[in-house]
Amino acid sequence: MSLDGTRAHATASGALPPLVADAVRAAERLGFGYSCRPEHGRLLQALAAGATRIGETGTGCGVGLAWLASGMRPGAVAVSVERDPVRAAAAAEVFAEQDDVTVIRSDWTAIADHAPYDLLVLDGGGQGKGDGLPADPERLLRPGGVLVVDDFTPSRTWPPLHDGRPDEARLHWLTHPALHTVELPLAPDLAVLLGTRRFPPTKPGP
Repeated sequence: MSLDGTRAHATASGALPPLVADAVRAAERLGFGYSCRPEHGRLLQALAAGATRIGETGTGCGVGLAWLASGMRPGAVAVSVERDPVRAAAAAEVFAEQDDVTVIRSDWTAIADHAPYDLLVLDGGGQGKGDGLPADPERLLRPGGVLVVDDFTPSRTWPPLHDGRPDEARLHWLTHPALHTVELPLAPDLAVLLGTRRFPPTKPGP
């Protein structure tokens, strides 16, 4: 989730997908400003087209989930977890007619109940920022599955810095042994990390 992400949709270029517009209105009604930004949403929409099972932590009012659902192909499903009961209810209402989308009111760790995923978006818990424990990609992703961690500023140094110190959360994902991870700038002040789960080593033949 990004600061002023909800408001950014009001000035986004191009028409918003109908589900995204519905979720933005829900966020505005609740005064929830921390939705994903449109730049990130368009990336989620594109990534969703290549997945059959999608997970998300931190539904908020459903803006990021709406971008995902707008890109899903027939037969794909998405599960999103939100701990705040008011926001979870608002998001569930947005997707009330979407049988392929489920919003669960719970702590982010409940996302593991529906794993493994082809695409997992850590938009709330599981990012490893602050005191929170990072999600386990080997438990939550299929081999070849994609992990998305948002809400970074583009790094200009190595190691990447946060408040003048090495950015431990970003380094955790960039150097994770189970992932091939890259940083993708989406705007001058916005970047995401994309990690693909490595395939197990091929066993030698007899």
